[in-house]
Formats: sequence, structure tokens, C-alpha cells
Amino acid sequence: MKSKKIIVALTGASGIDYGIEAIRALSSHDVETHVIISKWAKQVIEKESFNTLDDFQKLPDYMYKENDMSAAISSSSTILDGMVVIPATVKTVSNIATANTGNLISRAADNMLKMKKPLIIGIRETPLSPGCLHNLNQLSLYGAIVLPLSPGFYHRPKSIQDLFDFISGKILDCFNIPNDKYTRWNSVIQSE
Repeated sequence: MKSKKIIVALTGASGIDYGIEAIRALSSHDVETHVIISKWAKQVIEKESFNTLDDFQKLPDYMYKENDMSAAISSSSTILDGMVVIPATVKTVSNIATANTGNLISRAADNMLKMKKPLIIGIRETPLSPGCLHNLNQLSLYGAIVLPLSPGFYHRPKSIQDLFDFISGKILDCFNIPNDKYTRWNSVIQSE
């Protein structure tokens, strides 16, 4: 039995490989992954990912379609340790912020908020409209962690994988999972 159970929701925003790398990082740290994939996320994987859809589908322990409201993870009685929505679309952010639980992604996220479990929102959109900023602010007030998919550069990344690792490391940090996915600020300062 794995140490934690975490939901990863992939939506149709650009930056899908951030989500795929998050699944890899969680899986490599003894986490049971429950992945919800939207129909648009599948299309984004096909259009922009470094991964094929077939390869991606081998990563999660469990995978659900966004309209599978009968899934165990749609109930707050299912014991889970948290959820990350990555990349999060503006529409998904709006649905979660307004408790519009019409699909499995927003329903599971609502469960995290009401059960006071970690909910990480990996927003990739830029720039952000006033409405989206309002919704992100509301989610933060409700207890969600807003984690823009904006990697740091103080660790001097040499590849796109380094950027993915930075974000994956931050996600692991939010779930209190020890990791060395990126060079931390103190290590950068001490090495100079």
C-alpha cells in the first residue's frame, strides 16, 4: 500500500507536460495517483506533449474521465491526501471557485476544500483577466494553493526538464513530500 493517495487533474490548458511530469514525480515518491483527464487534455497531449497518449496512460495507478461522476473519488468519503489541477484552465478555476461541481474535476476539488485537504491549482494562463484573478483569490481564501506554472531560474536550468522538475518539486513540497527535484535557494547562495 502506498503512503499517500493524490488526485491529479489534467485540463485542456497548454503546458500539459507539467501535469504529466507531476504524475511521474508523485509516482516516484510512493504516491498512489488518481488521474482525471478531460477530453481537451487528451487533445493537448496529442498536439503539444513530448509524451504520446499511450505512454501517458501507463503512468497513473487509476485514471478517470472528467464525466465519471460514479468514480469513488467523487465522494468525500473516499480517503485521499490531496489534489493538484495541472494545468488548470480558467474555466476549471471558475468552476471550482463557484462550487460548480458538474464534472469529476470540480467535484473532487470541491471535496478537497470541504475536507480541508491540500488543493493545488497549477494555473498556466497568461495574462490573467480580472475575473480569473478574482477566482484565484477566492480559491486562495478557501484554502487552495495557487501555484502558477512559472518556474524559477535561480537554479540555472539547462533544459526544459529542469523547468518541469522545478514545478514538480514545488508540488511535492506542497504535499510535504521530501524531494531533491530542484536546487533550493539556500543551496544556490551557499555555492556562490
